[in-house]
Amino acid sequence: MDKNHALDAFAALSQSTRLDVFRLLIKAGDTGMSAGDIGDTLGVRQNTMSANLGVLARSGLIRSMREGRSIRYFADMDGMRGLLAFLMEDCCGGRPELCQPVINELACAC
Repeated sequence: MDKNHALDAFAALSQSTRLDVFRLLIKAGDTGMSAGDIGDTLGVRQNTMSANLGVLARSGLIRSMREGRSIRYFADMDGMRGLLAFLMEDCCGGRPELCQPVINELACAC
């Protein structure tokens, strides 16, 4: 991931509803969620949710899949890994033991 792409991702996550959506989709995992279910869970109107989902999709943090007349949204784990890798690419000045606590915190215990 390059700097401009990282800035787009951070801009997308810098708004409260979009951050909540992204975290919710990470929690949903491989099953994802429909836009209506996301809006209902977070108490956000459809047109507002649509705009926020568009921003997150353009930033590369979420992806969508059409299911008949509805669209299911998922956290884009490649996008998230790219953002985290960008943040940590020069981590710890060549001393990986300093980064290990951060890596352990990020590791999924599922």
